[in-house]
Amino acid sequence: MLIDPHHLNALAAILRHGSFDAAASELSVTPSAISQRIKALEDRIGTSLINRGSPCTATPAGLRIAKHAEDIGLLESQLARELTLESGPGPARVRIALPADVLAAWFIDVMTQVPDLLFDLVIDDQEHSADWLRRGEVSAAITVGGQPVTGCDTHSLGAMRYLATASPEFTAHWFSEGLTVRSLAQAPCLVFNRKDSLQRVWISTQTGQRLSPPSHFVPSSHGFVDAAIAGLGWGMNPEPLVRDALQDGRLCEVAPNAPLDVPLNWQVGRVLSSALTPLTKAVKQAAAKALIPDADRQIKSKIPE
Repeated sequence: MLIDPHHLNALAAILRHGSFDAAASELSVTPSAISQRIKALEDRIGTSLINRGSPCTATPAGLRIAKHAEDIGLLESQLARELTLESGPGPARVRIALPADVLAAWFIDVMTQVPDLLFDLVIDDQEHSADWLRRGEVSAAITVGGQPVTGCDTHSLGAMRYLATASPEFTAHWFSEGLTVRSLAQAPCLVFNRKDSLQRVWISTQTGQRLSPPSHFVPSSHGFVDAAIAGLGWGMNPEPLVRDALQDGRLCEVAPNAPLDVPLNWQVGRVLSSALTPLTKAVKQAAAKALIPDADRQIKSKIPE
């Protein structure tokens, strides 16, 4: 099926900006022209592609078509590089799913290494980012190890090390008699969102029990660290984000030498693997600096009852 590239560009612009007017401004056409292009595209596909609203959002079919448009841009960009042709109207765009902690800890370094790409980042829990690949809604993703997605090339990156951290005052108050099953069940903990299982996994790994301590929901990586420093609760923080706070005493480990190492993979759609080679190289280089090699992952000790 051949699809008019002007129609694809209109769809992609609407989904980027959330409105027909903003899409028209980006593409230097009238809102009426944008409406006509979307109507023609929907007639061509045979289904609705956009949920009209404020903002406009994509239907499942719309997301898939927008991803197709993005893929074309990446492949055309690769062809231009290989044939030393003049570049197109602008940088190609790539949509990637990754955890918020990865973005906060080291992925910005990746983005600076590939200036010829525009990034559309989808933030989701590391245990769920692979779902975006399976649905065909992103071109690549940072996923938890052991979740290979059919049709993707998978690259092991190492492990993100998480430390159970809290302020010294919080630790002295809640764990004055040491870290026990009872104290863990009572002490408030920090949770990123309702998909975040890191605290539960760490508790289960350390105690062999499933506990449900009182929780604060703090959906921000840097806010999560700040909340721990402020004494709101204990939580699993990425080691790169709390390194300075641990060194200057604003935070301490509630259980020394008991990290939670989460193995991460970089997965990229096989059709786009060659086009995204520079991005894959940048991901591997940044990960090598920020993550723990698999050989250095630690065995955790048990916490007494």
